[in-house]
Amino acid sequence: MGDSLITIVAIFLAATLMFVFPLVAISEMNDNEAQSMLQAYTTEYVDSIRSAGKITKEMDDAFVQRIATIGGNSYEREYEVQIPDTNPGKKSENQQIGDTTYYGEYTSQVEGQLKSGNGVYTLIPGAKVTVTVRNTNTTISQMLKSVLYGITGNQAYVISAQASGMVTAIGY
Repeated sequence: MGDSLITIVAIFLAATLMFVFPLVAISEMNDNEAQSMLQAYTTEYVDSIRSAGKITKEMDDAFVQRIATIGGNSYEREYEVQIPDTNPGKKSENQQIGDTTYYGEYTSQVEGQLKSGNGVYTLIPGAKVTVTVRNTNTTISQMLKSVLYGITGNQAYVISAQASGMVTAIGY
């Protein structure tokens, strides 16, 4: 009885080592590849925004379609635009004459302007643009890790990328 129990445990352990751990390694490599592709695409997109001085509906749609092809995952994107508000004639306690103050606009304002009117969100030189992209689905790697290692909690953003830069062109 003891020998057969040890044999069953040994077979189970061997099957786990031969099949599950390589599957975890391969799925982890897929997530890493998706991460690097997403970072490259996001950086390229932000660079095109910086050099054009605007975000158009066509640019946004092309970016969404491009990232949708990465790794079979679904992604959400967030915009943050810091726009310079220079008022050289006004002075306050915290600001000297000529200092630049930034005000922010976010995803809802950017998407609102892209959906309305001419579909263009115009920027000015000196504006800071940040685009953040995160996956919204659970990857195979996440599922396997949670089963094997007992990881709990919400780790929905395994694959994410962020790029930012300062606008160098006038978008008119």
